[in-house]
Amino acid sequence: KDMKKFCALLLAILLPACLPCTAPAAAAASEAGTKEIFLTFDDGPTDSVTPLILDVLRQEGVNATFFLIGRQIEGREKTVRRIAAEGHAIGIHTYTHRYKEIYASPAALTRDIRRCRGAIRSALPGFDTTLYRFPGGSFGLSDSLKHAVKNCGLHACDWNAATGDGECGGLSADEQFSNAVRTAAGKSRVILLQHDGVGQKTSAACLPRIIAYFRERGFCFKVLC
Repeated sequence: KDMKKFCALLLAILLPACLPCTAPAAAAASEAGTKEIFLTFDDGPTDSVTPLILDVLRQEGVNATFFLIGRQIEGREKTVRRIAAEGHAIGIHTYTHRYKEIYASPAALTRDIRRCRGAIRSALPGFDTTLYRFPGGSFGLSDSLKHAVKNCGLHACDWNAATGDGECGGLSADEQFSNAVRTAAGKSRVILLQHDGVGQKTSAACLPRIIAYFRERGFCFKVLC
């Protein structure tokens, strides 16, 4: 119970501070009342979870956006190619995901971005993107770090709803679904944060229910660009 209270409090603190991506595809819903949801997944590719996520998305006919960790790509090039082949968007997340290293300076962050881009290109020659997601989100980071991302030709994509699978380990699929519904409440444009990292199979387990919930409420599923 104490852990659940802590998780709920952490989500309440983090989510209001997270600004949604300002990319064209994530522009505000139109005056006609279109409702949009962008499913996003951080921390892949992995052997244990990413294929499960991809299976669900294929079965549901939905595309998503994957922010990849570069050091995890070697040996999983086939999975990266599958992500692209099935129509999903790919963004740069980080090469190491080691906060102290990548946020040490703008130059360090730039090196991490370039390494991640290079790792993705090892699986997808010619790969290019403007999508970037700061590990942990952009809230509280210095302007110099944010400018470093822009200088790399990228724009940062945060989120405005989350299942909580990354903040608190051990959440059940039901708890993750409830978090998604609660944090997306009242929004006509939802950028939902989930993870496909090691040990996060419940993220795949709750995905069909999340898709059904938003589909039944008239949301259109889109990818960031």
